Amino acid sequence: MPTLKLNSEVTGNVWKVEVAAGQAVAEGDVLVIVESMKMEIPIEAPRAGTVAAIHVAEGEAIKEGALAVELEVGLA
Repeated sequence: MPTLKLNSEVTGNVWKVEVAAGQAVAEGDVLVIVESMKMEIPIEAPRAGTVAAIHVAEGEAIKEGALAVELEVGLA
C-alpha cells in the first residue's frame, strides 16, 4: 500500500495525538493537534486509510515541515 507522509504546517508543540498506529481513519479525521501561538492546528487525514506510524508524542516540540504521521492508503 502507498504511504502518505503528513507533516506539521507550523512550528509548535504537539498538544494531542488522537490516533494509534494500526487504527483505521476516514478522510478528514483529526490525527494530531499542534498548538502554536495559542491556536490549535489539526493534522487531518487527506484520505481514508490506516495509521502506519506516529512520529510525535504529546507535549513534544515540532518544527514546521516535520514528519508527524504516516498513513497507508488504498489505490482508489
